[in-house]
Amino acid sequence: IYQTYTHLLDTDPLLTMPVAAIESLILLLSHSPPSTISETLSLLSHHSSILKSSVRNPIALSAGTDLFQRYIVSTLQAPSDGRRNARGEDFKAMRDHLLSSGRLFSQRAKEARGRIAQTARKLIMDGATVLTAGGSRVVAAVLDAAAEAGVRYEVVYVQDESQSPAALKNGTIRRLRDKGIPVAVIGPSAVAYSLGKITMAMVGAEGVVENGGIISRMGTYQLAMLAKSEGKPLFVVAESHKFVRLYPLGQYDLPIEQTVLDFRETDDGDGKAREGEKKREQKGDEAVDFTPPHLITALVTEVGVHTPSAVSEELIKIWY
Repeated sequence: IYQTYTHLLDTDPLLTMPVAAIESLILLLSHSPPSTISETLSLLSHHSSILKSSVRNPIALSAGTDLFQRYIVSTLQAPSDGRRNARGEDFKAMRDHLLSSGRLFSQRAKEARGRIAQTARKLIMDGATVLTAGGSRVVAAVLDAAAEAGVRYEVVYVQDESQSPAALKNGTIRRLRDKGIPVAVIGPSAVAYSLGKITMAMVGAEGVVENGGIISRMGTYQLAMLAKSEGKPLFVVAESHKFVRLYPLGQYDLPIEQTVLDFRETDDGDGKAREGEKKREQKGDEAVDFTPPHLITALVTEVGVHTPSAVSEELIKIWY
C-alpha cells in the first residue's frame, strides 16, 4: 500500500497526500477479495494504519484516509436507489458500488482545487501585492486563476532552504512571470521588511484542525504573527479533505515527532543532522508548525469562505 501511495505521488506532482492515500485505498479495494462488509472495513482500517505508520508526518495523509473510511461507512448505511438496503444486495454488486462511489469521491477531491481557485481569486484586486510561502498547490492555482482573469497584481514569494532556485524557476514563479505577473523572491528573514508593501498574505495547509487553526510548513506561524502585527489579512486556501480531527493547543501539541530544537553540548554531528533534515525535506517530510485561528482572517474551501470559528461546524457536517 505504501509503494502504491509513493508511486502515485511520484507520477503526479499535482496530487496531494490525502488524495493519493484515498486512491491507494481504492486500488486496494479493487484488487482485494473481501467477501463481507466487516472484512472490507477491516481491510481499509488495517492498511490505513500501515500508511500512517510509514511516513514521518501522517497528518495530511490521515485526513484523507479517515475521511474516506467515513465516506465508505455512510455509503454502506445509505439505502441503494431507494429500493432496498445495501445489506440485501449481492455483495459483489455492493462492492462495485463502493468502488464507484470511492472513485467519485476521489474525483471530487481533485476538482476541489479548481473550485477554490475560482472563489479565492476574487480576493485579489488590481494593484494588490500578495505574500505567500510554502509552495502550496492551491495557492498556485489561485494566483494562476487571478492572472488568467486579467487581475494586475504582484507577488512576494518567500523561499525557504528546502527550495532550490532551479525548482522555483520551473514552478509557480516561472508560470506567473510568463503571465506578466511581477514576482519578488525573498528569504524568511526578509518577511517583516516586506510587510510594508504587502496587501494580503495567502498560504495553504497540510491540515485544518478543529479549532480553525492550520498545520502547515514550518515558517507559516511566523509569517502569520508578523502579518497580524502589521494588520495584514491572512487567507488560508485548503480543500475540505484536509480537515482533520485534531485540537492542538500549541506548537508542541502536534501528534508527530520533530527535531527542530536539537539541544547539544558539543557541535559534533550538527552538520550531519542538518544534512539529514534536508534529505527529509526533499522527500516531503519537512517540519511543520501550528498557526492558531486568531491569526487567520478566513479559510477558503471548495464550498465557500469560512471564518476559523466555522470549521467546527464544517467538521460536524462531514463526520456526523
